[in-house]
Amino acid sequence: MCRREWIPHYYKTRAGEISVHSALIYTPTASKIILAAKENGLQGADDLLISAIIHVLNKARLDKGYFTLVPVPSSNQVQRGRGRSFIVDLTKTISKQTGIGVNDCLQISRRVSDQSGLTRVQRISNMHGAFSLKPGSILRGDAIVIDDVVTTGATLQEAARALNSQGFHGFGSVCAVTACVTQPLR
Repeated sequence: MCRREWIPHYYKTRAGEISVHSALIYTPTASKIILAAKENGLQGADDLLISAIIHVLNKARLDKGYFTLVPVPSSNQVQRGRGRSFIVDLTKTISKQTGIGVNDCLQISRRVSDQSGLTRVQRISNMHGAFSLKPGSILRGDAIVIDDVVTTGATLQEAARALNSQGFHGFGSVCAVTACVTQPLR
């Protein structure tokens, strides 16, 4: 049943100053698939997310420059619980399948709360200043921030802020690609 409802399209929205390109509207079915990938590590669910993001990369026509995929990081605690760095792992597979490079340059620099159940304002406050660049990171070209879902855009905006805080904006632009988007952004 889930696979029949998982048909990638192409949606473009904005989260603040960031263009966000997504494959699917976030529905109860999409939620189940994402949780199956994220929390249970089911390969079939991972494959659906990977193919959805690759679909968007192809549809978004982001081929005008040199792009690097920048995965949204998970905390060390979340990584231990899942047994992997979910978005980083997906992004590496996407890179292998598309030939677009990965720069795993973002890190969580302070404790953040689980975003589920938070309002838009609470999410923005929760994420403010949460990311920084890993020491020694060098960025070139344009960044495509990769995440599974955009709900309010707080996480993507924080990722862009961290990238831009180190002068990255002077060398390239930041946009985002997600598997799913809530409509409208909350």
